Amino acid sequence: MNQWTTVEGKLCKTFQFKDFPEALAWMVKAGFVIEKSNHHPEWTNIYNKVEVKLCTHDAGNIVTNKDHELAALLDKI
Repeated sequence: MNQWTTVEGKLCKTFQFKDFPEALAWMVKAGFVIEKSNHHPEWTNIYNKVEVKLCTHDAGNIVTNKDHELAALLDKI
């Protein structure tokens, strides 16, 4: 199972899906959760993969509880 790791001061994970439509659908669902939490990640999508990087910009670009909470929410989608 792909776990969250800390890379260059950010909480990171790559989500992999069957294909692009599945990855895009996950991003749309995640977008609503992200907006509701008002904590926005850095993320990129290439075909069936979505790379997510989390840090709290307001706290000086460090990983905080907000990031761990959002990571848990993204894992549930």
